[in-house]
Amino acid sequence: MTDTEGTQERPDRQVRVVLVDDHRMFRTGVQAEIGQTATTGVEVVGEAADVDQAVTVITATRPEVVLLDVHLPGGGGVEVLRRCAPLMGAAENPVRFLALSVSDAAEDVIGVIRGGARGYVTKTITGTDLVDSVFRVQDGDAVFSPRLAGFVLDAFASTDAPPVDEDLDRLTQREREVLRLIARGYAYKEIAKQLFISVKTVESHVSAVLRKLQLSNRHELTRWATARRLV
Repeated sequence: MTDTEGTQERPDRQVRVVLVDDHRMFRTGVQAEIGQTATTGVEVVGEAADVDQAVTVITATRPEVVLLDVHLPGGGGVEVLRRCAPLMGAAENPVRFLALSVSDAAEDVIGVIRGGARGYVTKTITGTDLVDSVFRVQDGDAVFSPRLAGFVLDAFASTDAPPVDEDLDRLTQREREVLRLIARGYAYKEIAKQLFISVKTVESHVSAVLRKLQLSNRHELTRWATARRLV
């Protein structure tokens, strides 16, 4: 993101925001860019680095908007949305979510939108545009980075395929990450190194994926992932 130079002052309006991202330096950067309340109207009232922290902070602060990363320890952004569903559905002062992620993968975007997020923007967004997006989401608008909007509309308008992949939805975000790497031919040690987890944890995730998808081995898993264009 670039700096907030050119952001119009919003003295007549403010929005309370929680930042959810597992990278502390990124949270600090977003706070520095958009959290100058007198200039932007954005007040950052809390931060979280994983699913449990996010649910705790969001429940305690009841912000108008949550900036939510898709990939988080503890189940990912979709799990935060699931556990915060009552807050999103509140008749008065609902909490609204805007996904802010480096990922532009279709399954990530569709997953969080299906989970209840009001929009999805990538981390290449400028500070000025992010502030505008936050206020639009506060108003109840749907906001997407331009290149993502098309396939979101296609996914929800399509009558040729079911909008939900029930098999894929059984997997947690971490299990999906392991699935993709296995399907790409990575060894367990390579996956452990890339995801910063132990080999034993990788083995546990693979076992869970095989069980949930009713597959017998990694060769069947690779064919399954390839058929769904997840590789």
